[in-house]
Amino acid sequence: MSDLILFWHRRDLRIADNIGLSAARQMSSKVVGIFCLDRNLLNRDDIAPARVNYLLGCLDALQQSYAEVGSQLLILSGEPSQAIPSLAEALQARSVFWNWDVEPYSQERDRAVSEALKEKGISVQNFWDQLLHSPEEIYAGSHQPYTVYTPFWKNWIGKSKSQPAEKLQKAEGLTQKEREKAKVAGAIALPTAKDLGFVWDNKLVIEPGELGARSQLELFCESAIFNYREQRDFPGIDGTSRLSAALKFGTIGIRTVWAATIAAKEQTDSDGARTAIETWQKELAWREFYQHVLYHFPELADGAYRELLKSFPWDNNEAHFQAWCEGKTGYPIVDAAMRQLNEIGWMHNRCRMIVASFLTKDLIINWQWGEKYFMQKLIDGDLSANNGGWQWSASSGMDPQPLRIFNPFSQAQKFDPNGDYIRQWLPELRSIDTQSLLTGNISPIERQAVGYPSPIVEHNLQQRLFKERYQQQKNK
Repeated sequence: MSDLILFWHRRDLRIADNIGLSAARQMSSKVVGIFCLDRNLLNRDDIAPARVNYLLGCLDALQQSYAEVGSQLLILSGEPSQAIPSLAEALQARSVFWNWDVEPYSQERDRAVSEALKEKGISVQNFWDQLLHSPEEIYAGSHQPYTVYTPFWKNWIGKSKSQPAEKLQKAEGLTQKEREKAKVAGAIALPTAKDLGFVWDNKLVIEPGELGARSQLELFCESAIFNYREQRDFPGIDGTSRLSAALKFGTIGIRTVWAATIAAKEQTDSDGARTAIETWQKELAWREFYQHVLYHFPELADGAYRELLKSFPWDNNEAHFQAWCEGKTGYPIVDAAMRQLNEIGWMHNRCRMIVASFLTKDLIINWQWGEKYFMQKLIDGDLSANNGGWQWSASSGMDPQPLRIFNPFSQAQKFDPNGDYIRQWLPELRSIDTQSLLTGNISPIERQAVGYPSPIVEHNLQQRLFKERYQQQKNK
């Protein structure tokens, strides 16, 4: 009879192309999955109901995947450093395997779980899975981590990429007696979001689970990837991959994704299409860059990277922040994006940059307010990507061009030229002519007639004010 290995899933909710899970299966046929609903995470004040719903959908799909190969995924709840060792001991598991994460809390939690398991005589094995290259693989000169993307990309793209790991197959699960022991040790039925205290009554715009992620990747690689460079910045066009949530929760392996980009390149003779594919590959590298810098600079999770922005005199006007959150700033492109976020738990990446610039440079509100609000809403909310994006927009992060200010009107004219996106999310403005919609030159009478607010600030004035304060900070 084979020794039992427990595989602890976290950001790898799949059985295909999962490095740690594949390694467990190579060592034993008796592999059982576990997932711990960690109250240290679920009780935070920046957890999005949409994201919890998506997570539970992924876990439901993962339980089915385990059943199909002859095993089980057990659900635990509570403090991982207690729940996981207790279960492992009750089942007399030989080992617990899991894949590493870059987030500061995750590393702290993993150390505690590892120590508790070893105290019980249960071995631990860990792997890098969610990245094509681990943070220990890529360094600049003198073995220093990169702090600028472009040289990171040049190093990263030059390294060979691994093939997808072998899918879990023909695994052996728990006996009836062992299942009963697991229940006594804390295994529970998969709860609903409402059981956990979260309410999300809207439909999920991204299908949870491994099959949904694979279907989305295939759909993207059939057409949109070949026009990605031209179409990715237009929020009214479905030109992006919509794989951010799948990559955050690991319902698809990053090696599988990379292999799909290589296959797409081989399908086309068009230089334009190949450039488009490489543009998306660079976005995958941005994802890894942000994970690497969070791993090497965990203090990024708590504040600005650049000294200049650590003590910046933000206005932090509560009423302005509330207007921004609700999509009532009087700036159509900003309000459309915030309504999209609030209604479906997702926002187009170009719009994420626009609203972040508006919050920090127009309203002069601390970027961390916006970072937290995004995490409270986004189905794909991920600490490294969200923090990296906000620090980029706020000029507080690792950026060779620190002062960047988006004009919401020119952004709308360039990336929503017909006003389709704005009209979709601000239906009260559908009757306003396109020129007025994009330039913001909507008369007070028209605004009043449709119930749309006047601009809460004046862009040019606020832009000057931000630049003055920025210069004063530099002079200090």
